[in-house]
Amino acid sequence: MAGDGTPIRTQARIRYQKICDCYKKHGILHCNCKRKFSQPDCNIGWDSSRDCYFNGYHLYMYVASDSDNDLPVFPLLERASRHDMLSFLHSFFKMRRWLPEFNVTKILLDAAHDAVYRYFLKEGITPFIDLNKGNTGKRIYMDTFTVNADGVPVCRKGLKMHSYGSEPDRNRHKWRCPLAGKDGCKCDEPCSDSAYGRVVYTKTKDNPRIFNTPARDTKAWKDEYAKRTSVERSNKREKEDYQLENGRHRSTKMWYCRLYAIMMCQHLDAWEVPDTDNFQSETLD
Repeated sequence: MAGDGTPIRTQARIRYQKICDCYKKHGILHCNCKRKFSQPDCNIGWDSSRDCYFNGYHLYMYVASDSDNDLPVFPLLERASRHDMLSFLHSFFKMRRWLPEFNVTKILLDAAHDAVYRYFLKEGITPFIDLNKGNTGKRIYMDTFTVNADGVPVCRKGLKMHSYGSEPDRNRHKWRCPLAGKDGCKCDEPCSDSAYGRVVYTKTKDNPRIFNTPARDTKAWKDEYAKRTSVERSNKREKEDYQLENGRHRSTKMWYCRLYAIMMCQHLDAWEVPDTDNFQSETLD
């Protein structure tokens, strides 16, 4: 499953109605009295893609990343000012309460969610989360080794060690000297007396944020994380193709009705779209 947030603009400005008589009696146009809001769960947020502020919702969407049609699973409309991380926490636990039979084994998230590894490991969910580049750097590991931003051990000569597979039972990953081969280690300053070359094990429990299983530097991790774009394609289809933001509703209930109708259309489209093999054969014929 992949998750991500996207801004939903509902109107140009906040809608409210004055319930005081400051203007009628005293001519005060901008007073601080209480107001009645038509959409109290909307507020102002920042849209980084459009480079502007907007008034509306922050839609957090979950998508089945292993589906061929980027099918949506669960949405939640949050206030526009909410960060992706806070929206994820609220929506994820609400989804687990409303869909208790839904079994999540892997979750794909972007760097904004770089803080929830231990919870996923406790629940038996494999996290694939991009690292927050603002909180990385070299780290000392096992006294003589440093770890780069991808969680790969770097030897004293500054060379990245080669991945030699994972041990899921022990929850650790094996790394071997990059200069070691069948004929032994060819380093001019070997850091191990063994002919096999130096071996380092990175344990997930030491730092679940850095030491993932599979490791970030491996093809298995990159291939799996590449599926995260499914949620972005799904959000694009809802906002651009089905024009989600063109609604003129003044209640969250009506926005949910519009959103769920669009999601139903996405599932109906998946029923009608042929699979790749049939599509190619029909096109070639």
